Formats: sequence, C-alpha cells, structure tokens
Amino acid sequence: MGKIISIANQKGGVGKTTTAINLAASLAGLDKKVLLVDADPQANASSGLGIDVRSVEFTVYECLIDNVPTSQAIHKTEVNNLFVLPSHIDLVGAEIELLNLDKREHIMQRMLMPIKNEYDIILIDCSPSLGLITVNALSASDSVIIPVQSEYFALEGISKLLNTIKIIKSRLNPTLEIEGFLMTMYDNRLRSANQVFAEVKKHFDTLVFDTVIYRSVRLSEAPSYGKPISLFDAESRGAVNYMDLAKELINRQ
Repeated sequence: MGKIISIANQKGGVGKTTTAINLAASLAGLDKKVLLVDADPQANASSGLGIDVRSVEFTVYECLIDNVPTSQAIHKTEVNNLFVLPSHIDLVGAEIELLNLDKREHIMQRMLMPIKNEYDIILIDCSPSLGLITVNALSASDSVIIPVQSEYFALEGISKLLNTIKIIKSRLNPTLEIEGFLMTMYDNRLRSANQVFAEVKKHFDTLVFDTVIYRSVRLSEAPSYGKPISLFDAESRGAVNYMDLAKELINRQ
C-alpha cells in the first residue's frame, strides 16, 4: 500500500518545493514508484520537473473541483518512475470553491484514494499557508515532513503548524504522524545556523532527520532547467544530500 506524505510549513522560502522535487526524484532513483502532487498555486514543483502548466489539460484543480479522475491529470517526467500531478494558478480560487462542498476537508483524500496503491510513495508539495488546500493535504496524508530553514526566524511559526497538525489529528485524520523535521539551507560556518539546528534537535529529538540539506547554488539553479538535481548535477552536494534523505526515509518505514 502506498504512503502519502505532505511536505508542509506555512513559512515561505524554507525549501518545501526544492525538497518535494528532489526527494521525489531521489526516491524514484531508488526504484520507488513516486507521484508528486503539486498543491501550490505557484506550480513551481510542476515547472521544476519540466511540466509546462500552460499546456496541460487537467491539473490538481480540476481533480479537486470538477471531479476529473486523478489518473487523467498525471504526467510522466524525465525521471524514470517519477510522475507529477501538476498545479495551476487557478488553485488560488479553489480555496473559496471548496468552502461550499460537502466534507470539504476530505476532498483530496477522496481524489487520491483510487490511485494510492499504484505508487510506493505520494508526496504532496503544500503551499506556504495553512488554508483549506493544506488542510486537505494533511487530512489525506499518512505523515508530514516539515522543512526548517537554518536561520534565526525558523522556529517562528512551527508552533502554529504543530497546533494545526494537532487539530487535524483530533478532528480529521487521527493517524497523521510527523515523519520528521528536515533542516534545509544549512551552512555550518554560521553560528546562527548551528544554534537553530541545536534548538530544533533539543525540542524534537529523534523526529529530526539525520540528513541535513546544505545551502547549494546548484540546487537553486536546477529548477530553471526543469530538472531535479539528480539530473542537473548528480555529483553535487545537493544531489548527495537528497539521496541520503531518500535512503533515510525508506529506512524509517
């Protein structure tokens, strides 16, 4: 049975989409069949995997709002074993449209259930908000990865996200677990980065992934070429980091 994992943090710029793209590609490189669901209206995970969102017929929006079968909106990528359910700017309006629907928090769950067993892992790239789409993603997920930027304000907002997760567990999805906190954009030369890492470790202990994603120019360049780092520069530190994360995630299952 496939596992659904959301990648969520309402703070923007923490490496959610970078993690979604590159963890998905690394898992696919380890012979896992992976679906990446782009649940962010900015559609960066879609374009970062070479999908031209202007030319696709169906996106996650049509699956959520118009009941288009999910299988009709899924696209292959350049990476063997990696598939993507693209997003579109229309998803901005979906928040309002979902308000009027029955069991509105569970629509993404209903959308993904028919295809869940076709994949080893389904990753959901959430938008930087705690709106209804993110609530839908968390309600549909078995677990959540929380990227944490290794900077001073990183811990701000984590308590809000944890409170949201707690509410979702109590009311919507009692089996939701925290898969782990992932330190991103790490620079071990900076005292502040080391302090934030130590603080996160102190608070969350074994929930923090051993793998750390180091700050990398190559990682930030790859999406503009529509490629994950494993195709763009397989020898780079970023590629090694995400492969290590994929192996750690598999070993945790």
